[in-house]
Amino acid sequence: MKSEELEKRLIRFAVNIFKLCDEFSKTAAGRHVAGQMIRSGSSPAFNYGEAQRAESIKDFIHKMQICLKELNETKVALYIATLAKFYKSKELIDELTDECHQLISIFVSSVNTAKKRRARGR
Repeated sequence: MKSEELEKRLIRFAVNIFKLCDEFSKTAAGRHVAGQMIRSGSSPAFNYGEAQRAESIKDFIHKMQICLKELNETKVALYIATLAKFYKSKELIDELTDECHQLISIFVSSVNTAKKRRARGR
């Protein structure tokens, strides 16, 4: 996958997270999980842009790991929201959960590949 395609995918993911969170119940718990999910769900798009302009392979790996960390946090928030039934659209939360898992797999693979390249470069 080209970097531009992945960046667009991360942006769409963030926008859909925003849409999902707008549906959440307006309880204290619903607002708390929505706020957390908005931050962690949009962070990968921003950090991926920074990773593309990394100053070194070490910097690239670090930024990609931040994306991965935020995606993992979003995965947990999606699971909490699913169990608590904060959503209105079951279809949207299921789509986002699947996309989150796919993005995690992409980032794990990318980080592992970058680490191998760094090790060969020594």
